[in-house]
Amino acid sequence: MIDILYIAALIFAIAILVLCVSLAMTLGAVKKTLNNVATTMEGIEGQMKGITSETTSLLEKTNLLAEDIQDKSQQLNSVVGAVKGFGDSVSGLNSTVQSVTSSIHSNVDRNSDQIANVVQWGSALMSIRNKAKNKKI
Repeated sequence: MIDILYIAALIFAIAILVLCVSLAMTLGAVKKTLNNVATTMEGIEGQMKGITSETTSLLEKTNLLAEDIQDKSQQLNSVVGAVKGFGDSVSGLNSTVQSVTSSIHSNVDRNSDQIANVVQWGSALMSIRNKAKNKKI
């Protein structure tokens, strides 16, 4: 019976030894994996610093571009306002010319008899002048 106890203790000792060896191998593999992860994270950290600085630079340039676009937009608004004012002036001038033309047309219609008389008198005077001139020559 003591032999069985020694055999059981030996099997237990071998089992503990196998457990310790497999645990050591597992921990070694985990150590390698963690070292690889640490190296990868350092590389990612370096890349993130570069990306962050580039992103900051890009953001600054974008802000400058947005300000420039806003300034140019305001300048364009003033040009559009000036063109609108010019268009309003031309429209007002057109309206005034139409009003004057309408007034002249209505006055001509009202005084057409008098105008016809003036034209006849003018023609008669020109005819007399031409005859007088021909007689002098």
